[in-house]
Amino acid sequence: MNLAFVESPVQLLNVLEWTHAMGGGDPAATTVVVLPPVDPMSRGQLRRMAELARDEGITVRWQEARGESGAPLKALRALTGLVRRADHIVIGDPFSRYVQLLLTLVRAPRLTVVDDGTATMEFVAQLARGERLVRWHRRGSKGPRELVLAPVTATARRRFTPTANRTVEVFTAMPVQAPPGIKVTANDFSWTRTRFGPPRISKGADLVGTSLVETGVVDPVPYQEAVAALARAHGATRYFAHRRESAEKLHALEAATGLEIVRPDLPLELIARRGPIGRTVLSFPSTVVHTLPLALAGTGVKVAVCDIAPEWLRDTASPRAQGFLSGVTETARDVQRLAPWRATAVTAEG
Repeated sequence: MNLAFVESPVQLLNVLEWTHAMGGGDPAATTVVVLPPVDPMSRGQLRRMAELARDEGITVRWQEARGESGAPLKALRALTGLVRRADHIVIGDPFSRYVQLLLTLVRAPRLTVVDDGTATMEFVAQLARGERLVRWHRRGSKGPRELVLAPVTATARRRFTPTANRTVEVFTAMPVQAPPGIKVTANDFSWTRTRFGPPRISKGADLVGTSLVETGVVDPVPYQEAVAALARAHGATRYFAHRRESAEKLHALEAATGLEIVRPDLPLELIARRGPIGRTVLSFPSTVVHTLPLALAGTGVKVAVCDIAPEWLRDTASPRAQGFLSGVTETARDVQRLAPWRATAVTAEG
């Protein structure tokens, strides 16, 4: 039995891509456990993705593990039997403390990590460097919670190391250099292209939002100025909000730029593939600069990326933030990089 754990819509999309890339087989042999976050937009997208997974014949189990007191332990007890019976574990977020806790129960001889966006790049890099697993936008300080969970994280990290009795695979659309012994399988979004589109292409441009403000990396003022300048320069009319962007920020963007704010009910790769979509899609460094060219292959839609200027970063941003974001842009294939002067001009134009 294949047992997958997902916590975001993109992770569930990539489980569907992985199942398709593996040749389909018997969909009933795969069970996806959804561990939903608390924010309403993520939960809504996850419910829509769960419907698509069920349409493919996959069993989907919705398991609350957050929010209520005692929910994590209750979910752990409910899932222990499933985890121990599974032959193949598939996970979408190796940084998730809850998934790491579940991994301490794993006996399966096969483990696959599917994309959780650009975080996959940092995950593989940390494995290669032998570092502990820390999300790139966090400073990595060892607070009381981290110290308590350190043994769990260490055990989970060992699960990502291939042995004579366990294979490890990374299924990804990102450019990664995996450590020896880890198999890398390319995700080309063939399931998405098969099931959706081709899209109707509209004139002008669409702009893709980012949650870099919400994660404490980018200051909201230069971000709003950059969005306004990009919209003016490229004739963008719509702003596709990231599911974690705050309502307050989006209201301010709408008032300042006149852009139509769109809150997608599915991951952007599916929204773009269904259409309509602008002839140019503008983005800041994010997952979509790697995935949209694959999902929209052959449609003629161009993806352009605007770098994050160092002066946009907040004082509280991780020291790794600038290098990581630059790496996301520099390694993207089949995208138009906006000239460095334009990224600088965006800051000044505001």
